[in-house]
Amino acid sequence: MERHFDQDLQQLKERILYMGSLAETMIHIVIKALIERQGDLGKDVFRHEKEVNQLQIEIDDRCIKMIALHQPTASDLRFITAAMKINSDLERIADQAVNIAQTTEYLLQEPQLKPLIDVPRMAEIAKKMLKDALDSFVNRDENLARSVLVRDDEVDDLKDQVFRELLTYMISDPATIKRGLDLILISRNIERIADHATNIAEDVIYVILGKDIRHNAEEITIA
Repeated sequence: MERHFDQDLQQLKERILYMGSLAETMIHIVIKALIERQGDLGKDVFRHEKEVNQLQIEIDDRCIKMIALHQPTASDLRFITAAMKINSDLERIADQAVNIAQTTEYLLQEPQLKPLIDVPRMAEIAKKMLKDALDSFVNRDENLARSVLVRDDEVDDLKDQVFRELLTYMISDPATIKRGLDLILISRNIERIADHATNIAEDVIYVILGKDIRHNAEEITIA
């Protein structure tokens, strides 16, 4: 029975990682579509979203069955409940990627407002945060998880910078307002992706330490 439970845990990790890789791919696709102005790439995002939604249901079902059948100990129970929360955050990240794809579709119907610099930077940081959060989950790496928490502020700062810059465009030329608002919306979607990656990192620390550090700013440091 113990060996079967260990196999179930390993399979759960693998499904979470696969779901995470799909979410990372979706982020990459939508930002590529935005930067290279290739609206047709959005079709792949919608296709991946369907698979992510199916995975969410499957992973939740796996977790519930593991709890019911194996009655796991405290540390394993923390792992399984964290997996369920991470599952939810990954589905929401996929939703944010879909939102970006939809906004990009409208944005590409208009001439480019300005060269994109900070938005792609935000996306790269958020995507790396997600990857590191998932790696910290699988490898039980507390320091890597804490490094994700620290980077969330960098994304927030870039979002504010994007807003300020686009605001100057919209004030000086009302014809840019629609495009400016679309880019601001995309930056907010990327910020939300970083927030979900942060949630995952917080769950990892809970799994490792048994300590909930949400809303506890002094805990967000690298040991």
